[in-house]
Amino acid sequence: MAKVEQNEGFVEKLVAVDRVAKVVKGGRIFSFTALTVVGDGNGRVGFGRGKAREVPAAISKALEAARRNMITVDLAGTTLQHPVNARHGASRVYMQPASEGTGVIAGGAMRAVLEAAGVHNVLAKCYGSTNAANVVNATFKGLRDMTSPEKVAAKRGLSVAQIQG
Repeated sequence: MAKVEQNEGFVEKLVAVDRVAKVVKGGRIFSFTALTVVGDGNGRVGFGRGKAREVPAAISKALEAARRNMITVDLAGTTLQHPVNARHGASRVYMQPASEGTGVIAGGAMRAVLEAAGVHNVLAKCYGSTNAANVVNATFKGLRDMTSPEKVAAKRGLSVAQIQG
């Protein structure tokens, strides 16, 4: 489960910490990688990875990377605009809007991203690999590809009523 902190108005979530090893002539050199998600709870969210010999240093590097890597998501109130499919590597994610009061129905890494982005009502499922880094990447791709009816209408030169039928 993600560890949550509030800092500078951002919601910071620690998604995963892994120990990795570099094999050298004299044995193994261990270091740690951290995966974090940062969001303002209002449509801006970012993720970052950090690597260091100590866990706290890896986490702080990951948080810095997440703050630099933020995107803006077009939300429809507290849910998504439309159902979204996305994939990264062997991880596939499906997210669909949900009615008010549903809550965030999603697995670990995906839940951290959605909550940090400010999504309060969503139904989501992860297929294939559940590797946290790939699930977070796939979730970001899905959120980035989501477009509002207003943007689609402006792009096509039509009104929102014509787009929605």
